[in-house]
Amino acid sequence: MEDKLVRIPGPDHPITITPNPARIKVTVAGRVVADTTEALTLQESSYAAVQYIPRKDVDMSLLERSNHVTYCPFKGDCSYYGIPAGGERSANAVWTYEMPYPAVAAIREYLAFYPDRVDAIEIG
Repeated sequence: MEDKLVRIPGPDHPITITPNPARIKVTVAGRVVADTTEALTLQESSYAAVQYIPRKDVDMSLLERSNHVTYCPFKGDCSYYGIPAGGERSANAVWTYEMPYPAVAAIREYLAFYPDRVDAIEIG
């Protein structure tokens, strides 16, 4: 088994996770895929903030697990889901860290969506 580089967030690469009480709704092909008021906003370094939605507030029956996986040295192994109703554009539209590193453990059981692979991510 290959050793993976593990990095800890710090001043050179900060990561913050804060509760977002705003209503967030994700839609694809006219269907509500996610609807929550319990999202977490993850801000990593200078990247755009990402809304992580609790798995309990996602209609998992609309998702299909993908074989695609990636790795982040700050967060861990990442798994993906597609949204078949969205067609090819929605392949690997959803990602999750099922066993995130301790520094970002709060995002366990949460999913995030690529804005360009869904019809809308409404916040507010």
